Amino acid sequence: MDLNMLTQFLAVARLEHLSRAADELRVAQPSLSRTIARLENELGTPLFDRAGRLRLNDAGKLFRGYVERSLGELDAGRRAVAEATTEGFGTVRLASETFLTLTGPLTAYKRAHPSAEVELHQMAAEEMARRLRAQDIDLCVASQPIPTEGLEGFQLLDEAVWVATPPDHPLAGRTTVSVDELADQPFVTTRRGHWQRRLLDRLFAGRDLTPKIVCEGDEPGALAGLISAGLGVGLIPDIARRAATRAPVAWIAVDSPDCRRTLTLFWGVDSHLSGAARQMRTMITSWNWITGEPQEDGRPRGG
Repeated sequence: MDLNMLTQFLAVARLEHLSRAADELRVAQPSLSRTIARLENELGTPLFDRAGRLRLNDAGKLFRGYVERSLGELDAGRRAVAEATTEGFGTVRLASETFLTLTGPLTAYKRAHPSAEVELHQMAAEEMARRLRAQDIDLCVASQPIPTEGLEGFQLLDEAVWVATPPDHPLAGRTTVSVDELADQPFVTTRRGHWQRRLLDRLFAGRDLTPKIVCEGDEPGALAGLISAGLGVGLIPDIARRAATRAPVAWIAVDSPDCRRTLTLFWGVDSHLSGAARQMRTMITSWNWITGEPQEDGRPRGG
């Protein structure tokens, strides 16, 4: 069992597809198949179910966690040595469901630290938690709860979420609307796993309703434009309303105390953070999310 074998296993485990993993790794598919077979033989158990589509089984999921943490520790050690011996500022690896919310602090960070290397990774909340524990990323910003074992968090913002409608929509003149009144409305939203979709499903399930979804996608930032185009209504956070998005929409408060989102920064409890990552954490936690500017005193600011 060597590092190359483990790296190839992680690629197959993530993609659950041999040919795509082979393309990504730039190896021949038969060679990759033999590598996985040797690994399974060494462990004495299959790691994938092969009935139909390739699927990571329970043993594979268990083993993946150990491999991710082991390789993460090795990578953290490599980066720590490089930072210590070169006195470099290092690299920060930041993950989020969407980066539109983070453009302000990212701009300020690069202006203050132009030599820092920034890697951005867009992914679902569950994957962020797993990759933080594996030290595959340094920091993540999540708009929904994630499993916090082995993680530390700092609440950045707690805000209302509005219903946005086209300007000429029958509800456009309203100041508030109930979930029941939204039951027959066509919704533009994100795919399952994104926080807007989870919030929408939770609000409707609480009223024993099912939302009528006419459009779903992976980029939350595109929702306002699609709503403005007349495709439907949707849930948009207050931070977008205060940013005066270019897409003309009407904003209506939802008559429910649960129609909110909490933005939280997470990092691993035992992770070694580079100087770049520590400075990014300071920038994000001290950002004034109400004004969209750095906090004047530089102290961390909660939601």
